[in-house]
Amino acid sequence: MKPVDGVMSRCGSEIAGMIFAMKKLLVMLMIALASISNVNASVTSDAPYSAKDFEEAVALIKKYETLHTAKHWPLVGYGHKVQPGENFRRGTTLSESQADALLRKDLKKFVDYYKAYGKDSLLLGVLAYNVGPGRVNKSTVLHLLKQGNRNIKSAFEAMCRYKGKVHSQIHKRRVEEYKALFRH
Repeated sequence: MKPVDGVMSRCGSEIAGMIFAMKKLLVMLMIALASISNVNASVTSDAPYSAKDFEEAVALIKKYETLHTAKHWPLVGYGHKVQPGENFRRGTTLSESQADALLRKDLKKFVDYYKAYGKDSLLLGVLAYNVGPGRVNKSTVLHLLKQGNRNIKSAFEAMCRYKGKVHSQIHKRRVEEYKALFRH
């Protein structure tokens, strides 16, 4: 049987185009997976804390922040405060995966900010995620650590005020964060 002129060549070129598109998609997936692996590796490769500790910090933040909705503006995701110039509009609600990615990015930024404090950088990063680095920088916790005094439990747990008053839920959070993340 003799092929009709042009039909085989057209079918062949369509198949070749599909194969090329599939190869391109496969390469893009491999790059995406590699970049995810590199992000996770960069979180802990030279960090003075384990990947398990970082994951525990993320879980604690999620537990106490919960996923914010549009009514919580200017907070999005798991307590991220929208900063000037960021690409979020009023009424934005992030998906769980978007919120998780933003939480990890923010936490990594805060932990890196306190990397000079070694194994305490994760604990300080978690605190900064909640109260902001300005407040952490003025805290007794950081003052003690700068003096080389790691007896910070009571100072850390005392960082539980909201509008000037001790807040029992925030105190519970500090106790849990300290217990889970402080390394002797």
